Amino acid sequence: MTDMMQRVVLASRPQGEPTDENFRLESVPVPAPGDGEVLVRVSHMSLDPYMRGRMDDAKSYAKPVEVDHTMEGGAVGEVIASNHPNFAPGDFAFGMFGWASHGCLPGNQLQKLDPAHGPITNALGVLGMPGFTGWFGLTEYGKPKAGETLVVAAATGPVGSMVGQMGKQLGLRVVGIAGGPEKCKLAKETFGFDECLDHYAYEDANALRATLKEACPDGVDIYFENVAGKVLEAVLPLMNVGARIPLCGMVAWYNAGALGANQKGTKDQLPKMWRSILVNRMHVHGFIISDHYDRYPDFLADAGPRVATGKIKSVEDIAEGLENAPRAFMNMLKGGNFGKQIVKLAD
Repeated sequence: MTDMMQRVVLASRPQGEPTDENFRLESVPVPAPGDGEVLVRVSHMSLDPYMRGRMDDAKSYAKPVEVDHTMEGGAVGEVIASNHPNFAPGDFAFGMFGWASHGCLPGNQLQKLDPAHGPITNALGVLGMPGFTGWFGLTEYGKPKAGETLVVAAATGPVGSMVGQMGKQLGLRVVGIAGGPEKCKLAKETFGFDECLDHYAYEDANALRATLKEACPDGVDIYFENVAGKVLEAVLPLMNVGARIPLCGMVAWYNAGALGANQKGTKDQLPKMWRSILVNRMHVHGFIISDHYDRYPDFLADAGPRVATGKIKSVEDIAEGLENAPRAFMNMLKGGNFGKQIVKLAD
């Protein structure tokens, strides 16, 4: 067991887009597990859009990361020491270890993983928090009915790809919106979307809406929202009466500060958007997936076999080295990742 570990801390709070100066890589002693605790050597860690909100000192559903503290996030790795009866050295576990080479947490906060059931990185994406978010939001708040039209923002990300694939298997017409022709190709050829539009190809929401209307000749019944911005403006006027919008994110506004509160033009659009929601009697349901982990076993029971048999596919974008996590994170916030963004720390 090495005596020192590496971690990435929040060096300062970003003003707008994060920069290299907002992060710091440092070495600290490896913690010794206390009573009931488990020490894990991290092999892979997750990068997710919600982490940008945790960098701001703003009221949200969770406390912000404190300056000079480890950046938060989920990770998987091998148990190297344990004082918990459910874990032994050599086991594999998922936990909120943060951006670090090692993590030490109470065993009752960890999920044991079995590599025989598939890659342990699945716990970071398709069978982890992102996949669960997509499955729960669509089935619980999207209330899909066969024959309806579903539009999915960030279609090739770990949330959107789960939503789209589940939507197809539930009998929906699925139209994705993604950034770039390669991502649109991935959405259609790998994830089975009926259509996918490249939002970079359209100057503004009006132009995107015109093409989206052609792709959704019967209007939009469900819009799975995790992007906001231009995509939201394009989709909202196409929503049908009684349409549903599961809302789990708004990544286009995260770099605007205070979770998008200062985004230029946002306030100007609010009256128009609010009126659309009213006259079309839409159901908009914001949700935070951490409130619903009592449903996680239901998700695994449904999605697990679909993943195991290849009915639900996943794509991972793996960066190498903890020192490269900040750059990978900043790139992801701009849509530069191709699939679920993961950082590999060790074999």
